Amino acid sequence: MENSIFVQMGGTYRQEGDYFLPNLTIPESVSVGVWGQRHLQYIREYRKALYFGLQLSGKLNSYLADIDRQAVDMFSQLVKQMSGQEGITEQLKEDNPMGWVQRMNNIQVAAVEIVNKEIIYT
Repeated sequence: MENSIFVQMGGTYRQEGDYFLPNLTIPESVSVGVWGQRHLQYIREYRKALYFGLQLSGKLNSYLADIDRQAVDMFSQLVKQMSGQEGITEQLKEDNPMGWVQRMNNIQVAAVEIVNKEIIYT
């Protein structure tokens, strides 16, 4: 009897009663955040060849996790740099909390736009 493709590729079986069941494992799950989910939606809709290539090779989750890490790092750096340039300090937070929130929200919106343009939608 010829070996199946599964056995030829290194797969193994275990016996359960009268049946032989393949020893299958689930690939390690990688956490994908909001940035990775946005990029997934983008490549699924507009870059189908990339999406299917990554999915077929089994590298989609690790690719999205990497994109997510890059986006989080870039967002954090941008918010830090922009708040420093705008002179937003802890003293401002104590003196004028609502003004501080307004300015930080503006900075975060600008940082999100930059990350989307540079990483997510490319």
